[in-house]
Amino acid sequence: MSLWTAADAAAATGGQTTDWLASGVSIDTRTIQPGDLFVALKDIRDGHEFVATALEKGAAAALVTHRPDGVSADAPLLIVPDVLKALGDLGIAARARTNARIAAITGSVGKTSTKEMLRAVLERQGKCHAAEASYNNHWGVPLTLARMPADTDYAVIEIGMSNPGEISPLSQMARPHVAMITTVAAAHLASFDNLAGIAVEKACILDGLEPGGIAVLNGDLETSDILQNHAKTKGAQAVLFGESGPDWTLCDVRITGDVTVITAKNAGEDYLFKLSVPGRHFAMNAVGVLGVAQALGADPIAAALDIATWVPPAGRGTREIIVTDAANDGESLELLDDAFNANPTSLEASLEVLAASTPTDNVGRIIKGRRVAILGDMLELGDEAVQMHRDIGQNRHLQTLDLIHCAGPLMHHLWQALPDEQRGAWAETAGELVSQAARLVDAGDVVLVKGSKGSKVSLVVDAIRKLGHRRPQEN
Repeated sequence: MSLWTAADAAAATGGQTTDWLASGVSIDTRTIQPGDLFVALKDIRDGHEFVATALEKGAAAALVTHRPDGVSADAPLLIVPDVLKALGDLGIAARARTNARIAAITGSVGKTSTKEMLRAVLERQGKCHAAEASYNNHWGVPLTLARMPADTDYAVIEIGMSNPGEISPLSQMARPHVAMITTVAAAHLASFDNLAGIAVEKACILDGLEPGGIAVLNGDLETSDILQNHAKTKGAQAVLFGESGPDWTLCDVRITGDVTVITAKNAGEDYLFKLSVPGRHFAMNAVGVLGVAQALGADPIAAALDIATWVPPAGRGTREIIVTDAANDGESLELLDDAFNANPTSLEASLEVLAASTPTDNVGRIIKGRRVAILGDMLELGDEAVQMHRDIGQNRHLQTLDLIHCAGPLMHHLWQALPDEQRGAWAETAGELVSQAARLVDAGDVVLVKGSKGSKVSLVVDAIRKLGHRRPQEN
């Protein structure tokens, strides 16, 4: 099935081309599929260097500014003045030709997980299109839109930001019917003066709402008024979720082992449902997802039943068993991989999950199973970063843990503040902890690895996995 004809792509971009049919859109020759339109974006390297490879791998055509060296004169090229702008034009055209109901999601924490939750429930109720991975920036959003089939019923577009002014144009490109803001927290403070500044930027996801659009907002935030006021200025209906949310109310959360049982209320109706992973933060966003599903015209009762099928993407709270010795029954540890991102809000949520976990005694060399945290630096927190790391020591969930290892110069401030009985290893970089993996953890432990992506604490995750035989957590 064709996604783009040469004529449609040329009409959308104003480019010059020959005749071809594309079944997909790709920006990476490592994952390109036969029939894809290859988009030669400029990043660390110029995508034009890979056009010949893309065509050799079966690309239907390439979106370029010129014919690159080594590419034949009769190669199928769509030639435009600016490749990134042309990708945006494709996204705008794809959005215009579909009757899909569109949801856009942003927030300081939980964008990708919430996007995947929403995808999981909507794909049970129609043909659903959503971004791969966390494609939420100036090229990720148009790429997601450009990949959207015309016959899509629902689409979920994730929109992120690092600096002011990034969200509004992406929202205006996506033109959502419903926009959700998961939370506003201390992330990217290096680019903003305060939390209110972050809230103002997050609220800009409402700028692109279609007439009669709905804003699904976290009502528990200290900056909630900023979000609600922006919704009013845009003429959007505000639907509030959270413990104090009058529309979708989170009444109770019970974390039991590897599941989260949630009680919620909407319009006098009670909802009792579960997630297949532990986490109060997941529960909060799940209630918001039901609000988005309802606002899109989907069935929220069916969504509440289907949301149990969702599991977090890798590095965002995935839970797995590492069998350290297959010959000895039960000799394993439990790994919570949350190494993709970190800020004080998301770290508190992860520590709560770890504190609620149950280690296993009498299977390891230390005999007693432990709750172990391995923490990397939280980045982009601005001038208060040192104090924010030091303050983690006062977290009530962290105080219940048995052992805390730290990596990075910022986490050194937490490590210094820990009592002797909790203080584990510290290293300047996460890479230096890799060789110590076997000594950091033991069979019977439940181990959380958490840090910003730039801290590279995921290296420790990989090292722990290599200690044994990995298998997913059974639900």
